Amino acid sequence: MKEWLSQAYDSVVAHPFVNGVLPHLLTVAGFLLAFFAIARLMSDRKQPGNTMAWLLAIAFIPYLGVPLYLMFGGRKVRRLAARKAQLSPIIPGAPPSPARANPTAKVLTLNGAGPPVGGNRVRLITSGEEAYAELERGILGAKHTIHLMTFILSRDAVGKRIVRLLAQRAREGVKVRLLLDSLGCFVSSRRFCDPIRAAGGEVVKFMPVLPLQTRWSANLRNHRKIAIFDHRVAGLGGHNLALEYMGPVHSRRRWRDFGAIVEGPAVSLLNEIFLADWAFASGQSLEKLHNELPPPAPAAAGHSEVQVVASGPDVRGDPLYEGILSLVQQAQHSIWIVTPYFIPDEVLFRSLLLQARTGLDVRIVVPAKSNHPITDLARRHYLRELRRAGAKILFYQPGMSHAKMLLVDEHTGLLGSANMDLRSLFVNFEVGLVTYSPTDAAAMARWAHEVFTQSKPMTEPRHNHRLMPAIGEEISRLLAPLL
Repeated sequence: MKEWLSQAYDSVVAHPFVNGVLPHLLTVAGFLLAFFAIARLMSDRKQPGNTMAWLLAIAFIPYLGVPLYLMFGGRKVRRLAARKAQLSPIIPGAPPSPARANPTAKVLTLNGAGPPVGGNRVRLITSGEEAYAELERGILGAKHTIHLMTFILSRDAVGKRIVRLLAQRAREGVKVRLLLDSLGCFVSSRRFCDPIRAAGGEVVKFMPVLPLQTRWSANLRNHRKIAIFDHRVAGLGGHNLALEYMGPVHSRRRWRDFGAIVEGPAVSLLNEIFLADWAFASGQSLEKLHNELPPPAPAAAGHSEVQVVASGPDVRGDPLYEGILSLVQQAQHSIWIVTPYFIPDEVLFRSLLLQARTGLDVRIVVPAKSNHPITDLARRHYLRELRRAGAKILFYQPGMSHAKMLLVDEHTGLLGSANMDLRSLFVNFEVGLVTYSPTDAAAMARWAHEVFTQSKPMTEPRHNHRLMPAIGEEISRLLAPLL
């Protein structure tokens, strides 16, 4: 048998078509695919750094670069945006908020975000134990509806507990809707959630990866994390539903994260984002979903002026990016950034450099070692140059920090699901909350100072002359727009 297989293999390899024509055809096909990919790339009007990274990948490793671009290269997809409800949530009849006069608020509104609204109460969530307690309290206390959206639902103890609680509430007559990103929840979105479905709840996946419905479905991920209870209380931030992010008791393995509980009119704006995403993923009528809402918007619960900002292919512009750029460029005293991954585009990077050189208190906190080593390599150039310009670069030491926060002049703050990298700012579906309230800003400043005390300043590496680390850093930085 082995001898026969060997002879058959030799005869196939020796065939004139295999030796002569097939390699030529493969070369021509590869050239045509690369030509098509480059033409498509140039028509996409991406960021220059992103375009250059894809060009290098297609030119030097075409058999890998072309398929990856065809799967992951799309950004603002017209057909997708046309099928999905465009987001610019507003509250009909809401009184004008004084924060509308803020320059950043104007920039955000012009780029597709809804205007600021007042009468809200914002409570910061600064630990995984607190996040878990608030989530469990919301699920158990809900009387009518539970709307939950996450990027990751793990099959660990936390994920199992949440699935059991949601199934229990569904059996008790509460309307339970669980929206999962199909890539982030790839291993937990099917049978793992069957108890919820069996109890009468609904579970849907956002843009399933398998089967690949469109060439963009593997790339455009829903990174939003939102929980809404009875259309009256909402939570958002960076916490996914897994032991690394939250749990009933302290864990040394737990990542540091950040979020907020919101009460007041802004909850209806967060619910609008959830309903639009749910209608797109489930195929249900958005109008019918709106008819389920109670007539009055949530009543005033506090004095916070906030702006809900959705960003992604379903928004007209790039509001999170434009808002961050506006905050950075208009800062007068301080710019504090806490982020797990730091890969800015050239404009944001240069804006931070300029502010650091003019003497502003620019502080950037990143984990000493994140869960993605390649992003740690890619960030080095940006952090080193900012440090040389006068910025304070701090490495969070106790473990992984997954928190996302921007605080400018200790007056205006931004929190939510978006990292300070190109994927979050230009590709993913994200959600953020900008607060213009001095009380909220003071609370964010207190939390930031706590993070500062648990971080160590960046120092120059001892071995700048080593070739291999330098090459790895340059390659990672060159490919950073693709990360």
